[in-house]
Amino acid sequence: MTDWYYADAQNQRHGPLPASDLAALHAQGVLRPETLVWREGLAAWTPWRQVMQEVVPPTPAAAGAPPVPPPASDDASPYAPPRAALHDDSAVVAGNHVVYAGFWKRVAASIIDSFVTSMLFWVIMIPVFAIAGGGLSAISSLGDGTAGALFTAAYYLTSILIPMVYLAWMHSSSNQASLGKMAVGIKVVRTDGERISFLRGIGRYFGYMLSSLLLMIGLIMAAFTDRKQALHDFICDTLVVDKHAFTSHPELQRDELGSVTIAILVLAGLFVVGMFVLIGIAIAAIAAGGWR
Repeated sequence: MTDWYYADAQNQRHGPLPASDLAALHAQGVLRPETLVWREGLAAWTPWRQVMQEVVPPTPAAAGAPPVPPPASDDASPYAPPRAALHDDSAVVAGNHVVYAGFWKRVAASIIDSFVTSMLFWVIMIPVFAIAGGGLSAISSLGDGTAGALFTAAYYLTSILIPMVYLAWMHSSSNQASLGKMAVGIKVVRTDGERISFLRGIGRYFGYMLSSLLLMIGLIMAAFTDRKQALHDFICDTLVVDKHAFTSHPELQRDELGSVTIAILVLAGLFVVGMFVLIGIAIAAIAAGGWR
């Protein structure tokens, strides 16, 4: 089924609509010959009179009715559509309603990204330890002597560099989102909707660390501020929004959590509960003298 969009007299976009709804709007007089419409396959917005026969079957002309004049060229029409393709979301479209990413969506995205960066960390560090010849003994001897100090420095430096570069690169890419944010359908933008730079992404990562250090108050702020901004968002002039915000398809934004977010939160909750159960079992065993 082909989805249609149309722009009303105030240039507000409506849709997607099936062809039957469009035919009903035509019958009600809502769609006038000069009304701009679009569907997949059209290079740009097109006056309704040029495509209406795709939706509304032609009716026999009344006897003596004057012929319908040919449509005016787009260049001469005050309703000439923009030349840019409608589905090009690379340009920022401001002025529409924006759905800001809620606290729990951001939590789910962070859980996924933490898993990704942890995997990247060990993919890099395990070969380093193996090449050094120490294996697990090298890990256990971190801090012993000069070599241990170097390993310790490399360990902690890598643990900072990997998430910093990963998040700054992904947030400044054309997707404007890390893998976790892409999974839950959100992205990072400037407050004007523009893409952030790589350097701003680095600054945002250190702002995130600051938010985490302050008893996580900086992160929890995202649940209470008007535009769901955390402390590092205020510092770096950024927003976390739905992936369709600031695009030509704002109607595709969604307020609900979504199945991916719910699944990640449920799994994380089960993991935390399982850890508490294991800790409780261990404490009970020690108290009963079962472990010596």
